[in-house]
Amino acid sequence: MELISPDFGYFFWMVLAFGIVFFFVAKFAFPIIGKTLKNREQKISEALEQAERTHEEMKNLQAKNEELLQQARVEREEMLNEARITRDKIIEEARTKAKEETNRLVDAAKETIENERKAAMTDIKNEIANISIKVAEKILERELSKDEAQMEYIDKVIKETEKQ
Repeated sequence: MELISPDFGYFFWMVLAFGIVFFFVAKFAFPIIGKTLKNREQKISEALEQAERTHEEMKNLQAKNEELLQQARVEREEMLNEARITRDKIIEEARTKAKEETNRLVDAAKETIENERKAAMTDIKNEIANISIKVAEKILERELSKDEAQMEYIDKVIKETEKQ
């Protein structure tokens, strides 16, 4: 029962021992513990600030990445549009050149055909003239064997020539 209701001497020595231990702990241990706690609190605070800065940087980087992706998409669309325009222009130029070449070939063929037709007509006319001359020579050789017939024929040719 002494522990439950201690006497005054025992209580005095316990309070004195506690006071001495508390004094040494307060004098030497509490400053070190306080300093350690402050250092730890400061490190935690710095770590939180660093985490916040890192979080903000990550947001900025993500925004920049989105912006770069958007720019890349826009540039890709521009390049595709330019490629389409160039393709259409090349196709149109090829069509125009093909039409021009076709027209040139058709015109050249028409000209060649016309020249050959004229040459054929000239040949035919020359041949008809040669045949006519031969026929006329033979007819005239027979009919103009007399002098009177020759004179009549010469007068007739002169009159026809004057009419023209």
